[in-house]
Amino acid sequence: MVSTKEVISILDHQTMKSSKINKAFLNEKRKTVVDHSEEETKSYVITQDAIYCSPISSLTLKRRAQFVDSLDQVPFAQAEVEELT
Repeated sequence: MVSTKEVISILDHQTMKSSKINKAFLNEKRKTVVDHSEEETKSYVITQDAIYCSPISSLTLKRRAQFVDSLDQVPFAQAEVEELT
């Protein structure tokens, strides 16, 4: 898991494969690529410290990040508790 605050970019695997610039970037940063999944890589999550290979599509990761951000905007409501006497 990576905090959404650390994410710089999420790139689709197909986009990465089709772009010479993206391939060069990935090869340049090869030592920081983290791939713990045994599944096929569908996207790359780029942070300041590493590039994470993800078996989850970039669109799904985007939706999840937007959901988490929307939760941060919901005010925390504390329930009032009455004392029993």
